[in-house]
Order: sequence, then C-alpha cells, then structure tokens
Amino acid sequence: MNPITYAFGIVAAVLALIAIVELMRRGTLRERHAVWWFVGGVLALIIAIFPQTLNWAADLVGIALPVNLVFFVAIGLLFLVSLQYGAELTRIEEKMRTLAERTAFHEQRIDALEQIVTEANGGAADAGSEPDGDDR
Repeated sequence: MNPITYAFGIVAAVLALIAIVELMRRGTLRERHAVWWFVGGVLALIIAIFPQTLNWAADLVGIALPVNLVFFVAIGLLFLVSLQYGAELTRIEEKMRTLAERTAFHEQRIDALEQIVTEANGGAADAGSEPDGDDR
C-alpha cells in the first residue's frame, strides 16, 4: 500500500471521529444520533490502521472484492441511521399532534372563560381595551 494513501486513510478517519465528538460537544449532534456515525468512524479508523483486516473480513464473509464489503457496511450503517431518524421523526410527530390538540383545548377554555368574565362584567367594561386581532 502506498504510504500516502495509508496516511490519508488514517487522517480522514481521525478527522471524522473528531468532527463527530465536536458536534456532540457543541450540542449539535445528540449522543443517541451519534452512535452509528461513531461506529462507522471507528470501523474506518481500524481499517485505515490495519488494511489487512478488510481483506480478512471479506474472505471470512465470502466477498471476492474487499471494497464491496466496505460499500455493503457503509450502506448498512446509513440504513440504520435512516431507520433511527425515521423512528425519531415518528415520535416527534406524535408529540406535536398531542401538543397541538392540548393547545387547541386550552385556547377553547380561555375563550370560554373570557366570555364568562365579559358577560359577568356587563359586556362593556373591557370592550375598548382589546386589540382587533388575536395576539396569541
């Protein structure tokens, strides 16, 4: 293997791991979302440091070209990331729907209470103090 290619692989894997850790440190990437990215970075670093590991793993699994194993693992990791994001999106959509329903219910209660207060005050006490539009 060419020493430049060897060094480039190691540097690229280390930079990827540093980027993942830095995103987690800044709060841009949460730990539960970083797991699969971190696994991919560690696998890339292992293969970059020990390239014969890729040949051994490809022979073990029965894949003729080691690069096909790299593509297969990369696609598998991306599938897991996508699946995790899909599950998270489903949970968030359910929470948003519940919050929207609760907000509508609370707005309805507030409107009913405001109507009761207005009727109790004779209807004219605060008539000029409210704006024309709904500011909620």
